[in-house]
Amino acid sequence: MSTPGAALEQDLARRFRIVVFDVGLACCAVEFAAAARRRPELFTAVGGAPDPDRTPVMVVSGTLTDTLAPGVLQWWRSLPDPKYVVSFGACATSGGPYWDSYSVTKGVDQLLPVDLYVPGCPPRPEALLDALTRLPGSTA
Repeated sequence: MSTPGAALEQDLARRFRIVVFDVGLACCAVEFAAAARRRPELFTAVGGAPDPDRTPVMVVSGTLTDTLAPGVLQWWRSLPDPKYVVSFGACATSGGPYWDSYSVTKGVDQLLPVDLYVPGCPPRPEALLDALTRLPGSTA
């Protein structure tokens, strides 16, 4: 018997390709990994085969440093359109508790357009899965 949650996750897996660029930054990255372990069919590692039938979703979690920013921007530019960006947690959204460090980018939206913000420090894994249902094209 299929549950509404299972049907929703199947819809997400069918419509979106959530590409993982895992750099393991801070607690948000741990919560992101927990979400990915719960629903591995939704997530693809960077370098995975492109799928023209699924829209790429870039999830940025943890503290984004000025040194790492050019690599993130390059990776975002390499994704085919349409594409979405999710800022996951306070560090990705604003720099978090490290906002006043000279080496921290003050939010991923300083670098590229963000479609969804998932608040929290750190946000729960369920918050990421819920946010993905709010992407344009999701039938949730």
